Amino acid sequence: MPAVLESLFNILNSYSGMLLSALGETLLLTLLSLIFAFVIGLFFGLLNVSKSKILNIIGTIYVDGIRGVPLMVLAFFIYFGIPGAISASGISDFKMSALVAGTIALSLNAGAYMAEIFRAGIQSVDKGQMEAARSLGLPYSISMKKVVLPQAIRTMIPSIINQFIISLKDTSILMVIGFPEITLAGKIIAGNTFDPLVTWGIVAVMYMIIIISLSRLAKVVERRINVGDAR
Repeated sequence: MPAVLESLFNILNSYSGMLLSALGETLLLTLLSLIFAFVIGLFFGLLNVSKSKILNIIGTIYVDGIRGVPLMVLAFFIYFGIPGAISASGISDFKMSALVAGTIALSLNAGAYMAEIFRAGIQSVDKGQMEAARSLGLPYSISMKKVVLPQAIRTMIPSIINQFIISLKDTSILMVIGFPEITLAGKIIAGNTFDPLVTWGIVAVMYMIIIISLSRLAKVVERRINVGDAR
């Protein structure tokens, strides 16, 4: 046990800067991807609840297509495939940073799930709300923006936070394209110290602290929403 504590102290003393930097990169990627995923999910969620069959088909193709591709494959396609195709075409020697590729891959992946969250949230609002707004002369877009979406988003907040948690954990997959997140930092530290037990224990605790904090936040928000609905 003393040897484990000594190893823990040495790793934290030598690599705390790397771990904190990796934590910052992980949170940055997660936040950026969730912002873009929110916009993507809202757009395709609205397509999926549209009365137009063509728009429904477009939304369904996106959601089913992206959800059917593993995130690792999507990351490889964006990071290696797209730049390779552009460079091979002779247009330019195009390169993409791991942050940009990771953000795109994670945004597309999370956006597909966010689209389903938006679809379910919008459909959970009583249809009478839309009918009442339309009967007052409001166009469909204004009725959706001013009446339906505000009510739907209140019920979707816990699910959005849960998606944030999922996206945070999914960032570990992006170590395959060299993005400097926590898991890649753990791999480097474990290789340098030859102490995988303590290193991966530290990484696991870092993930646990963040994810448990977000889970608590989701429960607090859900309770407040339920209290507001009860009133």
